[in-house]
Amino acid sequence: MLDQIVEYMGSIDPILAAFYATMFTWFLTALGAALVFLVKGMNRALFDGMLGFTGGVMVAASFWSLLAPGIEMSPGEGFQKVVPAVVGFGLGAIFLFGLDKVLPHLHVNFKESEKEGVKTPWHKTTLLVLAITMHNIPEGLAVGVLFGGVAAGFDGATIGGAVALAIGIGLQNFPEGFAVSMPIRRQGVSKFKSFMYGQSSAIVEPIAAVIGAWAVMTFQPILPYALSFAAGAMIFVVVEEVIPETQRDKYTDIATMGFILGFIVMMTLDVGLG
Repeated sequence: MLDQIVEYMGSIDPILAAFYATMFTWFLTALGAALVFLVKGMNRALFDGMLGFTGGVMVAASFWSLLAPGIEMSPGEGFQKVVPAVVGFGLGAIFLFGLDKVLPHLHVNFKESEKEGVKTPWHKTTLLVLAITMHNIPEGLAVGVLFGGVAAGFDGATIGGAVALAIGIGLQNFPEGFAVSMPIRRQGVSKFKSFMYGQSSAIVEPIAAVIGAWAVMTFQPILPYALSFAAGAMIFVVVEEVIPETQRDKYTDIATMGFILGFIVMMTLDVGLG
């Protein structure tokens, strides 16, 4: 089944393939958000474990799917070969750092007094959605860039690796959808509106993927930088947001094991399909 998916994705336009892949990741976000119709409350231990899983997937994807291929396809030898990865990784982190300081948002499990970004009267619901949306920008970009790299014929960029990245991101998007919809539901918002808020946080992924694929195909020399940029942005999200969110209660060990499991799953997908 997976082999057939990989074959099909490799046979169509890469921008369209990136769009399809990130529509899949959006669908799993919506599926996670749909749990609000079935579940009355949120088990904190399970929730922290799922967030840990999300972090593990993102860290593994950053290395196996983005940094390693980016370094492999970079020209030169020795220190010269790692320059695109260093520059791109740093710029990705700086980009998310700037977005974090400017865009108003509120992390899951944080009090309203702990909201970040510029001051705004926006409701807590909006701030929660914006926080998860920030997670999804580098994820969509990463998928698009990798599909674009395959189309450009770069060594190290494979259609199997791009599909593996999309599957991994989709898996960790499932708990993210739930992480948005359930806290919003607890605020008294209707189930349907809570679901709509939850699924909308991933709409940015297909947009970022199409932009990433187009940019790499148009400006091929930027691919190593673009892959590393997405990796830097994803690592920033994990360290600045995902991990702290899992350390605010007594289930830190569960979150840690969730992280390990997420890393193993993503590593296995990338090596197995890549």
